[in-house]
Amino acid sequence: MSGLRHRLVAGERLLGGLLRLPSETLVEMVGVAGLDFVVFDCEHGPADLVPLQQHVVTAQAHGLGVLVRVGAAEPALVLRVLDLGADGIIVPHVDTAEQARAVVTAARYPPLGERGFATYSRAGRFGARSIAEHLEYAAETTIVVPMIETPSACTAAPEILAVPGVDAVLVGPADLSVAMGLTGGAAEPAVAQAMADVAAAAARAGKPMVSIVGSVQQAAAAPPGAVIYNLAHVLLHTLRGLAR
Repeated sequence: MSGLRHRLVAGERLLGGLLRLPSETLVEMVGVAGLDFVVFDCEHGPADLVPLQQHVVTAQAHGLGVLVRVGAAEPALVLRVLDLGADGIIVPHVDTAEQARAVVTAARYPPLGERGFATYSRAGRFGARSIAEHLEYAAETTIVVPMIETPSACTAAPEILAVPGVDAVLVGPADLSVAMGLTGGAAEPAVAQAMADVAAAAARAGKPMVSIVGSVQQAAAAPPGAVIYNLAHVLLHTLRGLAR
């Protein structure tokens, strides 16, 4: 058990890296470097399940927690991702509490959700866990993170955070910026204020934030919770520096 959810809800500052498939070597480097988890981006990257499983296995062999960002409204992919043994999911474009409840429904077993049940999956240790053991393990370890990416979603953040089964929220600064008709991302004052309002709602709800950042400085300024380094941004910035 990675303990990633327990550490997140306990308020630890967790550090992760956002990757797209295929990135096996980068997964290993994230583990060797000492980060806490990886996020495999299957929204803006490939979502092939066989290489995804290989990446999950590689990450966990290096002691990393695993989150997977699926596409919007993809309950079938949520099921498969969790059956592969990922610690949790990040779901984009959640604008309302009703949509957040749909995410929980897909990710959690009854009575909180309606996730299809099997113990013979990788998550169930190929049948080594009993039904009761697997239900208990999933309830304790599965992480559910809706993404807030529009002004209306920011307004609805308190209601989204209040949905039972939601562990944290993640504001997508790029999508939020574009939805607001702005092109500066998180650097836009209006975007920064909206993100701060969501962080304040999370603090009031007693739940952590998950933040996507591109630098150590941004990570230091992020609200309590988990920080995801966008490794494409970090690597490109590093390579441009080398080129100069």
